[in-house]
Amino acid sequence: MIQAAIPFHPAIVSSAAAQALWLIPAVPIVASGLIALLRRPYRKIAATLAIGALSFSLLFSLLSFCYVLSGWAQNDPVREVVNFTWFQFGSTAVDLGWILDPLTAIMLAMVSFVSLLIFIYSLGYMAHDENFTRFFCFMSLFAGAMLGVVISNSLLLLFMCWEIVGLTSYLLIGFWYQRPAAAAAAKKAFLVTRVGDVFFLLGIVWLFSQTGTLLFYNYGTGSLEGTALAALVAQPAALGLSAAGAIGLLIFCGAAGKSGQLPLHVWLPDAMEGPTPVSALIHAATMVAAGVFLVARVYPLMQAGAQPGGTTVALTVIVWVGAATAVFAALIAIAQNDIKRILAYSTISQLGYMMAGLGMGGVAVGMFHLITHAFFKSLLFMGAGSVIHGCRDEQDIRRMGGLKVDMPLTFITYAIGMLALCGFPLLFSGFWSKDGILEAAHGWSISRAPFYLLLFGVLLTAFYMTRQVCYVFFGYWRGRQTAHESPKTMTLPLVILALFAMALGAIGTPAWPWFHAFLEDRAVVFDLRAMADPRLLALMTASSIVVIFGLMLGWRFYGDRSPKPEAPDALEKIAPTLWAGLRDRLYVDELYGATVVAFYNWWARVADWLDRCIWGGMVAAVAALFGLWARFSRFFDRAWIDGGFDKGCEELSTGGGLLSRVEGGRAQNYLRILAAGVVALVAILLWSVRP
Repeated sequence: MIQAAIPFHPAIVSSAAAQALWLIPAVPIVASGLIALLRRPYRKIAATLAIGALSFSLLFSLLSFCYVLSGWAQNDPVREVVNFTWFQFGSTAVDLGWILDPLTAIMLAMVSFVSLLIFIYSLGYMAHDENFTRFFCFMSLFAGAMLGVVISNSLLLLFMCWEIVGLTSYLLIGFWYQRPAAAAAAKKAFLVTRVGDVFFLLGIVWLFSQTGTLLFYNYGTGSLEGTALAALVAQPAALGLSAAGAIGLLIFCGAAGKSGQLPLHVWLPDAMEGPTPVSALIHAATMVAAGVFLVARVYPLMQAGAQPGGTTVALTVIVWVGAATAVFAALIAIAQNDIKRILAYSTISQLGYMMAGLGMGGVAVGMFHLITHAFFKSLLFMGAGSVIHGCRDEQDIRRMGGLKVDMPLTFITYAIGMLALCGFPLLFSGFWSKDGILEAAHGWSISRAPFYLLLFGVLLTAFYMTRQVCYVFFGYWRGRQTAHESPKTMTLPLVILALFAMALGAIGTPAWPWFHAFLEDRAVVFDLRAMADPRLLALMTASSIVVIFGLMLGWRFYGDRSPKPEAPDALEKIAPTLWAGLRDRLYVDELYGATVVAFYNWWARVADWLDRCIWGGMVAAVAALFGLWARFSRFFDRAWIDGGFDKGCEELSTGGGLLSRVEGGRAQNYLRILAAGVVALVAILLWSVRP
């Protein structure tokens, strides 16, 4: 059942915590600028600036979280905004601002904490990289931009930070730009996410044209507040949608691009070409979380016009896209052999769960899975990085095996992350956050199909993660070189994340739904009787059976076996055609290559022909015409204007020469001329007066 949106009434006077909230993203961004000025050898200074800046952001984020938490505990919810005018044209002002509320506080704490652990982990992983300084420059900017997305109270400010996140993802995915695959993956990520961002921008423009503001909350006049939402619902758009529904779908397109939802998911698996800390940051705390957070932030717009407990077109689309993405990506993950690519498709699948949870259960349901996923997925990616580091850059799981002996700490922490991702009953956070989504899906009033799709996705997740763990950690070693455990700078963050992957579930159990109460601004009590709800018990039992069955099925096919790298997979022997399709990612990239990419290649050739033959020909014709006119003008100028002028000058010069002979300066000549003139004058007079 979808939770109704909580009315938002920001405090008139903002606290010092809200006033200084901008420092949380600003400090890492400034640190990035300072690191950009450093030369390569200044590695320690770069790392100190990046980690120190993010440590400040974490400290201030925790203080802000405690401030919001104290207000909630005293039944005085903290919802404060700080708005200001950026610039004004005519009577229209463009305002920006930031917001401090429970959603912001939760996200700030998660992003800054997980990012800091990844930064510390990077000290060991990137220790021998010659571009160590540049790496921390980009990472600091990446984290700062994501923190900017989180605090934004303006859709415009959010979009600015959103685009910086896109830029830095391009820089980090293609960090090893000398590798053609990395350069291609960076371009692919940048271009595919821009497709969603174009629709996102259209939604922003439309929202501004309808409401006159891009502030979310502004003491009753914001775009997500009652007056604006009522006007958007009353304004018809197209295909039976209101303006609120159409704008919500456009914004969701941007979220789908960033969060890898169908059909804009294709960039996310290729993003594995970047360094593993980048993969962990993108897949856990920053870029892909931005899309889910965006939907949560504009949830009042998505839900506008729904009856109590009902849904809207926008939310229905989000549910179906999320459910389809969850199963689609999980199927492909089964047949992948790259340790990071398996986790990449797992991320796409889990993002589908989050989107479906938002659409069916509300903000708290989707965001709880986002928070738990951030910890166990960053644990898994950093664990994969530890395996790659220990196996000397090997990423093919078929060339690993038996690492539980050589890398015991990595194995234990990775197993915890794997069980949390699978949703192993009771002990791991993923179980509680995933079951919250399944519960919402089971009670969705539109259809029961998403529930069965998501339950099937649970089975697939347990299966492909068991396959991966069996290939990597069980059996015997099939690699080329001996593996070794990673340094403490890499394993310590793994231990911390493993603890959170287990403990975080405690704040979202039915007996103590603290997380949901905190986001929904309601009181919470510890009540074990809530666990005895028959409907809830049936759902928990069903999902637990599915998880355990998936684990057992995975162990049945891959448990403690070590096939040779060139040997076919166990499932490949059973269904080679299906396996080939899943291995090749169901040919989605090939489909895009044969349609969208081929169209744009064709259009590029057409544009080139038009440019050279039509537009270029027209320009050449105009140039030739003006060249002909120039030659005529030059002839006319030289033959007529210059010639006439030169002839006139010549005659004047000749006349002047003749006159110059008269003006010789001798008085006798002057008297002779005068006498001749007098004689001529007398002759004329006599001639004129004769009878």
